[in-house]
Amino acid sequence: MSATRPKFVRQESWRYIRLAENWRKPKGIDNKMRKQVSGVPPLVKVGYRGPKKARGLHPSGYKDKLIHNIRDLEKLDPKTDAARIGHSVGRRKRIDIVNKADALGIKVLNKGNVTQELNQKDQNKEQT
Repeated sequence: MSATRPKFVRQESWRYIRLAENWRKPKGIDNKMRKQVSGVPPLVKVGYRGPKKARGLHPSGYKDKLIHNIRDLEKLDPKTDAARIGHSVGRRKRIDIVNKADALGIKVLNKGNVTQELNQKDQNKEQT
């Protein structure tokens, strides 16, 4: 996301708690936001669109690929792709996937607490 692109918010979402900030197009007949009056938040327009090369990429610059097992990891290119582990994957398989990704040089976007568990296991092995 560009640094100059504004945060588009729903009209009056700052005023009423019941209105979420997610974007809705203003449609009122006298609506200040729709009329683009100075001092009110900007409308979503095509001119704010990002560059074609950057569209659909994770902020880290990698393509975001969803994986559920180790075989899915082998299909990824470490230079362009980053792995996101599916939410239904359990802790044991998640640890295996993170280990394999490190071996292949693939970035994992949602490691979570797996790195802490790996460090604890390594420390336990060194102590014994």
